[in-house]
Amino acid sequence: MTKKWSALFLGLLMCSSMIVFGQTTEEVLSKHQAAMGSPEKWSAVKSLVMKNKFSVQGMDIESKTSVLVGQGFRTEVEVMGNKIITAINGDSGWMIRPAMMGGTGEPETMPNEQVKMASSQKNIGSSLIIAQKEGSNIELVSKENLDGAGVYLLKVTKKDGEESQVYVSASTYFIVKTMGKIKANGQEMDSEVNFSNYKLVDGLYFPFTIETASPMGGMMTVDTLSVEVNPRIDASIFEKPAK
Repeated sequence: MTKKWSALFLGLLMCSSMIVFGQTTEEVLSKHQAAMGSPEKWSAVKSLVMKNKFSVQGMDIESKTSVLVGQGFRTEVEVMGNKIITAINGDSGWMIRPAMMGGTGEPETMPNEQVKMASSQKNIGSSLIIAQKEGSNIELVSKENLDGAGVYLLKVTKKDGEESQVYVSASTYFIVKTMGKIKANGQEMDSEVNFSNYKLVDGLYFPFTIETASPMGGMMTVDTLSVEVNPRIDASIFEKPAK
């Protein structure tokens, strides 16, 4: 049971030019950016608070994520009366996990591989927008059909060599799916995430429904309850508390 809950914890960290069919990488990225909202509007976002809800093994779980762009993020989840906290503060991270998830209930330093996996959450926007900001190489590979609809497949290669595949709708230019690999507990695992139900918030579009494989088996659907743009956030919430 502890291993399953530990897998769920890792899953929460996860809860990114050639001419092809008349389009270039730059054109697809430009249209994707335009679909998501203007660069000026995204640049004006300095903080964000998002509340989500998802179900695991019949339990409805709510989470709250607070972000100071480029500085830190913190996610709080309550499961069966136990609070799980994960936070990134600059280049370091910490977490609080209950015993049923392999923790002690006390603040502990986050392993480097998890810090690396979660650090991009200090930024906001789609995985493609973040990849561009981080200087990743993005290449348009092909145009395909996904679930009966046309999509552009782009390959994203980070500076450290980590690769992922991003599927962009050929009609809306929203991201509909990402695939890649993540490392956790020394093991490499496949990651697949589906995005839908995009909604407009303060001139910016966010996917309000995300589906990914559940560590407990089957698929897990995460529904966004609310998105607050530029709220006041105290930076001290990202600091690791004393035991």
